[in-house]
Amino acid sequence: MRFVWAVVAFVLATLLIGAGIAQRTIFMGPSAQQAELSVEDSTPFVLVDGAVLRENPGQQTLLVRGDGDIFAAYGRTADLEAWLADATYTSIGLDADGDPKSTVVEASIAPEQGEDAPEGRNPAGSDLWLDSFSEQDQLITDMQLPEGMSVLIAKDGTAPAPADIVVAWPLDRSTPLVGPLITAGGIVLLVGLVLYVLAIRHQRRGRGPRRKGPGPLPATEPIDLSVAPAPVREALEEPARSGGAGAGAEGDTEDKPAKSERRVLRNRRRLLALPALGLAGVMFVGCSSDSWPQFDAATPTPTPTQTVITPENQKPPAVTESQASRILQNISSTLEQADADLDIDLAGTRLEGLALEARQTDYTLRKGITDRPLPTVIPTEAIEVLLPQATDTWPRTVLVLSKSKSDDTLPPSILTMTQADPWSNYKVTNIAEMQASTEVPQLAPAWLGTSLITENAAAFLTLAPDELAAAFADVVDAGEESEYYGSFDEVAISLADAIKASRAAVTKGLADNGAAKTSKTAFDIAPSEQPPVALATLDSGAIVAVSLIDSEKITPTSSDAVIKFDDNPEARVLTGAKEASKGVNTTYSLQLFFSVPSQGSTEQVRLLAVHQDTLDVEVIK
Repeated sequence: MRFVWAVVAFVLATLLIGAGIAQRTIFMGPSAQQAELSVEDSTPFVLVDGAVLRENPGQQTLLVRGDGDIFAAYGRTADLEAWLADATYTSIGLDADGDPKSTVVEASIAPEQGEDAPEGRNPAGSDLWLDSFSEQDQLITDMQLPEGMSVLIAKDGTAPAPADIVVAWPLDRSTPLVGPLITAGGIVLLVGLVLYVLAIRHQRRGRGPRRKGPGPLPATEPIDLSVAPAPVREALEEPARSGGAGAGAEGDTEDKPAKSERRVLRNRRRLLALPALGLAGVMFVGCSSDSWPQFDAATPTPTPTQTVITPENQKPPAVTESQASRILQNISSTLEQADADLDIDLAGTRLEGLALEARQTDYTLRKGITDRPLPTVIPTEAIEVLLPQATDTWPRTVLVLSKSKSDDTLPPSILTMTQADPWSNYKVTNIAEMQASTEVPQLAPAWLGTSLITENAAAFLTLAPDELAAAFADVVDAGEESEYYGSFDEVAISLADAIKASRAAVTKGLADNGAAKTSKTAFDIAPSEQPPVALATLDSGAIVAVSLIDSEKITPTSSDAVIKFDDNPEARVLTGAKEASKGVNTTYSLQLFFSVPSQGSTEQVRLLAVHQDTLDVEVIK
């Protein structure tokens, strides 16, 4: 009966192990399902609606094949449609039955409304994309697009976009019963081997050696040893000389086979048990995690975060964190290249307003002054603060505070950048350096964004953004007599005092050179024509970026006197002259970032960052 149970165990083990192996082999289904997206008409751009990619659950894999360069980017559907508004493109969406369908969409606005003509407008390098990819002949990328996102596919904006497009989704190939089946099969196999060994042992014990007594011996006659041959006689006499040792040897001979048989049986059991244990161990270790049931799947532990209530009908932020990081790196690398080549046109692709004017002046000065240092590099290693405007229209504004992790001498930079329309890249409008110890006001998280303060909302601040620059200028000119003197903090007052001290130094320099009686000075500081940029903070205040023009005029008081530029290389380079008979006017730009509290707050307006540049030196004619 033991043999029967052993055979049953072997058969059951074979079935269990075979079933486990079959689930990972012949019964294993495909790893993904895919859908081919047909493009009926050739256009330079293909817009794949996010609903097509979300038709099935799981991560989406996009495969695009074609000759030459292939470009793909994803972003907000509304942004992509705005970028394609002046172009004809193919849109792939879902029809009423949920099947992909392609249609040709004509331009909805006149092409001249865009910055560039749609024909030949290469989508590569646009700041509008959340991410983009470029490959040759074949492009494969994985993505997980949420609702409201779509994908743009093109070549160079001129050639027809690739038409061989496939979207694939992974299938669940986990086999949680493989591990238990193979393990159970190994255990049953081990039980069968034990039963088999026990059956053999029982059988051997049941039919062991049963010795029968010897039958009657034939009658013998005495042998006369004297007549027997010598060898026979010696053989017969040997037992007598050994003293009966033959009987003992015979008894040992009878016990040895039994002991040897038991020893062999024990060794055989060990040899049979070891492969079974080894097989079960290998099967147990070889099974991957998806071959076992996941009863205690790890769940993320929630961490406390600041409670931020999302306003109703909140617009999406202008940029995401990864998008802003990529844009800032592109801006920094572009300006580094422009600074090295003194290429103002290249710098103009990433700067505008006073920031661009100051760069142009710097390039002119560095052409004539070889030891003039390069402009400060915008650090990109760490974005400490990202405050994007929450909007779905243009222009869009973003505030960024970044710092360097590897260079402690490089001060943190705070800047505002603006995207004028869907076809333009972000350009820096205001930029300044701030102290590392400066505290930034409480801001909304980057994923939420904030609002751009307009004239209507300015009434909720202690100083309106369009009044802030004029108020600070009044503090510089009037000092403690200014009505705004108490509105600014100590840092802002220190800057105003430093400006006044520099004016006094110029006047004293003329006196020291004996020109006090033959020349006079005049100073003026006023807001620039560049409008302020104000973004709301969480405490109903605002971060406001303003710019001012600080001018310094020196004119002779005698017709015989002239202003010489011997000790002023900047004036010589910018004017192209060595002296001025009617005087000289030097202008500087000041870019300032303030934290303005809300109306009714007892806090002062705090100066966050400041940057000064020489704008121009003109000979008065």
